[in-house]
Amino acid sequence: MAMNSNPNWRFVSFEETIVEEFPNKMHHWYSSPAMVKDTNLLFVRCRMYPGQAHKFHCHPKMEEILYVLSGTAEQWVEKEKRIMTTGHSLYLPANVVHGTYNIGADILDFLAILSPAKSEGPGTVDVSDQEPWRLLRD
Repeated sequence: MAMNSNPNWRFVSFEETIVEEFPNKMHHWYSSPAMVKDTNLLFVRCRMYPGQAHKFHCHPKMEEILYVLSGTAEQWVEKEKRIMTTGHSLYLPANVVHGTYNIGADILDFLAILSPAKSEGPGTVDVSDQEPWRLLRD
C-alpha cells in the first residue's frame, strides 16, 4: 500500500484494495477503519457473479448508497423491486431491508458507501430466512 505524505488522506489504487473473496462475489475495499484510522465511511466495490445475490438484509445503524458500474441488478427495497443498470443509484436509510440479485449474464459490478463505519452491534443482519422476505422471490 502506498504511503501518503499526509495521514489525513489516502490514495488507493485498485491493486491496493483489501480483497475479500466469497463463493458468490468479491469485495474490493477502498476505505474502512482497518485502512483509514478515523474514517466515518465504508467504501467497497462489489463484483457479484451471475445468478448470485446479497440476499435480504439490513444495516441497523448504517445508511448506504449503491451505484451500479455495470451489469443488471434486481434490487429490492422492502417489498418493492426495481431493475438497476449502469449509472443507477439507490440511497437507503439505516435499518431498511434490501437485497441485490444479479439477474444478468455478466458480473454485476457496483459500489457501496456505508456510514457510520463504526457502530455497536452487527453491521449487517441477514433476514432472508424470515417472513415476508423468505417468499418474495419464489
